[in-house]
Amino acid sequence: MNAARQSAGSSAGRRSGMLRRGQAVAVAAVAALTMTACLGPTGGARVEQADASGDGILRIGLILDNTGPQNFLNAPQLAAAKLAVREINAAGGHKGKPVELLPETISADTAAQARALVAAKADVVIGPTDSSRAPTAIDVLSNARIAMISPANTASGLSSYESNGYYFRTAAADIAQAPVLVKLAKDSGAATLAVVYEEGSYGKDVSTAVAAAAKASGVGTVAVVGFAPGHAQQAAAAAKAAAPDAVVLVSRAGAQGAIAELNNAGLAGKKLILSDGAVNQYGSGLGSRALEGTRGILPGTFASAHFQAELVSVDPELTDMTFAAEAYDAANLAAIAAAAAQDDAGTSIAASLIAVSGGKVQGPGSAGPGGEAAVCKSYQECLDAIRSGKRPDYDGESGPISFDSRGDVSTANYVVYRYGADNRATMSGSETANSTAS
Repeated sequence: MNAARQSAGSSAGRRSGMLRRGQAVAVAAVAALTMTACLGPTGGARVEQADASGDGILRIGLILDNTGPQNFLNAPQLAAAKLAVREINAAGGHKGKPVELLPETISADTAAQARALVAAKADVVIGPTDSSRAPTAIDVLSNARIAMISPANTASGLSSYESNGYYFRTAAADIAQAPVLVKLAKDSGAATLAVVYEEGSYGKDVSTAVAAAAKASGVGTVAVVGFAPGHAQQAAAAAKAAAPDAVVLVSRAGAQGAIAELNNAGLAGKKLILSDGAVNQYGSGLGSRALEGTRGILPGTFASAHFQAELVSVDPELTDMTFAAEAYDAANLAAIAAAAAQDDAGTSIAASLIAVSGGKVQGPGSAGPGGEAAVCKSYQECLDAIRSGKRPDYDGESGPISFDSRGDVSTANYVVYRYGADNRATMSGSETANSTAS
């Protein structure tokens, strides 16, 4: 699952929606992601020339896979897709015909949803949310030559999952946060740090990336210790014994217990830096002032008041904006790619997405529109760029995209939070990092 774009706005509901993402959406990357890492799936449909084969109607499908406690994540993605399609059609649609947003269903069975969208003649699909459910959808859609853009997948292994070039994501991989976590430590004067991580693919991948980023920035890593959720006492003791200037906690489900143990070891407060999965509004769930001065990050940019208002105009009951910006950008990018290719087929969309997102495709015979790049921030602006003979470079609500040859975004944006004496976090700044999956 991905990065939560901020639930901005004046209501507490919108602010808290973003901060609960780290624990509400704890997702373990499935074994399949690791097993396919050797396939090296750069390129494919992303960089190959495509012959026009569409039927003239651009159809966008959604895979909404959030059930149970995560059900709240469906509404912002649906509202964002509806908003994007409404604006696209107001600008003339695709080649003068309205873009169709196919009827949505909600189910954790992403393979079944994908098969239904193939039957409905979808050209591009937005979703799913959960990284562990992405592979089955990728298998179905790539075999059908349908482009797929997830607004929420963050598992690093998906960068290496074989999709024949049909898979993209507008969310950065988990490991992209590593240099930002190290920068926060270094900015506070730390010369050494310890990494305490929750066992599992997320903890292992991000902690390894943090250690590498620390080395690259000249910060010494004095300890890297793992723990199972609910059993962080030994890890905290090992970190304390290493006497670090700062501690980076990489955790999801076990974050609160780990913070309590680090606090007992004297390593919380200003010394502590939280990965995105560990950020939450802990309040009285932790000891008094346990997190005072602690910093943490969440992926994304703070949603503008205008964007929030537009989303609420689509769904007046909307109280959370998580993944809305990424879903909105995914829909716009799909339509812009189709416009640039003058074709609505999935192969043509996949072949144009890197170019229209501002990315660079290397090698002779690369796909996608050429010409001088023109930054554009809406479908209408990008359409105007195409008509003037320029290559659109879409920078959306989630920021610059710039897909690479793996379908990953090239830059990652983060909002920095600082905790007060009440163990609650407030936004204190922002950071940007290159997004490079291993």
